Amino acid sequence: MSAIVLAQHVTKWYGPRRAVTDVSFAIEPGEIVGLLGPNGSGKSTIFRMLTGYLVPTSGRIEVAGHDVVADSLAVRRAISYVPEDAPLYEHMRVGEFLHFMAGLKGLRGAAARAAVAAAADRLDLTRVMTISTGKLSRGFRQRVSIAQALLGDPKILVLDEPTSGLDPHQVIAVRDLIQSLAERHTVLIASHILPEIEKIASRVMILLDGTLLTVDALKEPAGDLVMQLAVAGSEEAVRRAVMAVAGVRRIAADPDGAGSSRYLIEAERRPSIAAELVAALVAAGIAVSELTERRRTLEDVFLELTRGPARVAA
Repeated sequence: MSAIVLAQHVTKWYGPRRAVTDVSFAIEPGEIVGLLGPNGSGKSTIFRMLTGYLVPTSGRIEVAGHDVVADSLAVRRAISYVPEDAPLYEHMRVGEFLHFMAGLKGLRGAAARAAVAAAADRLDLTRVMTISTGKLSRGFRQRVSIAQALLGDPKILVLDEPTSGLDPHQVIAVRDLIQSLAERHTVLIASHILPEIEKIASRVMILLDGTLLTVDALKEPAGDLVMQLAVAGSEEAVRRAVMAVAGVRRIAADPDGAGSSRYLIEAERRPSIAAELVAALVAAGIAVSELTERRRTLEDVFLELTRGPARVAA
């Protein structure tokens, strides 16, 4: 299957400042791909180059088989972009705004009416079509922004922080919506909310200081083993017994645990380490009620990749 988005050695300079450095990746049709990175890492710059708003300083980007520089109009017909805090014309009613946007995308007459009705139905906007966009809640404004992006049935949707500022119920609704959109569209999404990206995305890319660290964070090789320990014993005795086991890096109180009897242990990843820990604790007269490996989360991978000494130096 050929990539629907292809970036090859893309670099972008803003005057003397380099915002994106030699970035390459491919996205297949139907994927939901997350793009993570701290503020200023280059996410929005990449999105703006993908959509033809900015031109790469060097390198090449193709969207749906079209070069973003040489064939930018074809690219814009294939892709829709919802930036963070997408501006709406607040004096327009929702229906007026959607019809206006349909016209900008080349839809006229019955085709425009059908597209607007379909987008409004899909985004649950039919009951607010006569309300001014300026009077909508944050959640509905976000829905209107996504609805206008769906007009013209683009192959690719680019969503920049789509759940920013939403309450928990709105976040869940937008998350479910994005997952449903992948049935017909390829979705590229940026967010600071790592647990949400982990639930939505089929693949996650991580960007730091304009450099792409990984194109599939969830398949990054595992680092140290992290285990959750629950015991009955004094903290001093527990720490002494655990740190005496070869390969243990550190022990700390579990921030999610109740009381002082739960700990997180970081240790080198080898088959016998758990048995050695239990033996050491039992030998010290400490009763062990739990010792389990903690599931490696996207947050763990993100911190491992962005905290390394080489990354700090870079």
